[in-house]
Amino acid sequence: MALALLRPRGAGLALLGSALLRRPAALGAAAARCAPARDSHGPARQGHGTSKAASLHWTGERAVGVVVLGLLPAAYLYPGPAVDYSLAAALTLHGHWGLGQVITDYVHGDVPIKVANTGLYILSALTFAGLCHFNYHDVGICKAVAMLWSL
Repeated sequence: MALALLRPRGAGLALLGSALLRRPAALGAAAARCAPARDSHGPARQGHGTSKAASLHWTGERAVGVVVLGLLPAAYLYPGPAVDYSLAAALTLHGHWGLGQVITDYVHGDVPIKVANTGLYILSALTFAGLCHFNYHDVGICKAVAMLWSL
């Protein structure tokens, strides 16, 4: 009975042969549209970097994290323009790489990935420009945090 629901009208039991084992063209196209745009856990594709580049990027991310941790006490002990601009650059880069990983993990499809990455670059550029503007035209990051703590 259930087999009768699966076979097309007018088709006999001959469909039980090799025809059922092949994927129809319409299903193949639908599966290709639903497949992830890239496999982040698979081997590196040609032109998409190497494991050496990924390792250096990972090392750079950890180095920036350590620099941010080192800049926090430096901002308290030695506030000034050099620390303010270093914080602006390190925090922006740290946030950019972190949000880039969120995009890699949760955004799928060619067009959405391109839109999200473009938005990320715009956000990072505006963040860095805003922090530099704040450092130059206002009290700076170090003094602003000290003012918040004094409330």
